[in-house]
Amino acid sequence: MLLSLSCGGKSERNNNNLVYWSSNNQQEIEFAREVVNDWNKKNPDKKVTFQPVPEGQSSEEIILAAVVGKTTPDIYSNMWEGDVEDYAKAGVLVALDTLKGFKDFLYSRCDSAVIKEVTSPDGHIYQVPWKINPIMMMYNKNEIKNLGYENPPQDYSQFLDASKKFKKDLNGDGYVDQWFGYSEVLVTWWQRLFDFYPLYIAASNGAPLIENNKAAFDNKYGIEVFKFLQTLYQKNYFAKERLSVRQDVFLAGIIATRFTGPWEISHADKFKPAGLEYGFTHMPVPDDHKGPVYTYCDPKNLVIFKTCPDAQRAWDFVKFMTSKQNDLKLIEITNQLPRRKNLETDPLFVNYLKDKPKMMAFANQAKYVKGTDPYSNLTEVFDIISQEYEACVIYGKKTPEEALKEAAKQVNLLYLK
Repeated sequence: MLLSLSCGGKSERNNNNLVYWSSNNQQEIEFAREVVNDWNKKNPDKKVTFQPVPEGQSSEEIILAAVVGKTTPDIYSNMWEGDVEDYAKAGVLVALDTLKGFKDFLYSRCDSAVIKEVTSPDGHIYQVPWKINPIMMMYNKNEIKNLGYENPPQDYSQFLDASKKFKKDLNGDGYVDQWFGYSEVLVTWWQRLFDFYPLYIAASNGAPLIENNKAAFDNKYGIEVFKFLQTLYQKNYFAKERLSVRQDVFLAGIIATRFTGPWEISHADKFKPAGLEYGFTHMPVPDDHKGPVYTYCDPKNLVIFKTCPDAQRAWDFVKFMTSKQNDLKLIEITNQLPRRKNLETDPLFVNYLKDKPKMMAFANQAKYVKGTDPYSNLTEVFDIISQEYEACVIYGKKTPEEALKEAAKQVNLLYLK
């Protein structure tokens, strides 16, 4: 992906200020601006210049172009965890574990599972676990009660049973007008981060997709997830049409559940019709599932690029940005969660979250989350899975066993290159 990098000019600097790029999400821009202003007031001799990542088709494409042109920022806070190993192998990221104070900070912030997750195969750590958006099931409380349930469905059988009861032909014309849930039918690789992958993590208690440079998802959990999703489409419990091009179908009552993250709260509270009550629960799991339910956490992490003239100074700013007080500010401004241990018990966060039960549900889920495996080519891996997902799950052209076997075969070839 990144092995043939071309030469180019470095980012322009103002009096050797360090350059920090955030995402171009409006709430994150507000958060970043406040943090940078606070830092610059306290450190007038170590100023940081802030800007959102430049506009483009995607931030990933912009960062790739900046890497190739050697015009990267010094600090970047919107790095998808699944891309880090590609950039690490290309030699464009600072190994943060070589910086003074990094290891002490990391062990105070993260548990051993998270540290293992972000440690590259070469033994170095190139990213700071920063923020997460755990994927959970949003559900319409009124509709669940109307179906005769006291609680939202927890496992596949309950979900399928509720789906059967909810499906409606409102116009009497033989066409379904209401579906129990919806998952984007586009084959785009990152769509699988919000259906197949969180369901796979939930079913398998966080098992890897890739292990020892081989596909690890062609197992009973992967097959169960494909079968579950395939059934939802075969029985017309999930729509094959693109409901995302309509008005918000959850708020309109067209669907009763949605797989989503905490960003949904502010949107739903702003636009929900009178009387609509909603909540969040864990992702559906196989009927025989035991123990806590894990999910994908949609992690975005902080990195320092090697174009940075002073990595230790950049690390000082990153450490400041990820302090407890600034992590609380992150929750307050963005409705996103910092990736730190004891989030649901630390008084600083609990005192804020106790009056926000919907956000507290995500904070409790944050104990049981997983990001991505520390391997390169994950975009390609998810693209391969997504192609087989379309053939099997949406259109029923293959059995789950056939689809996952073929996906695993292609992924294994990918790691032989």
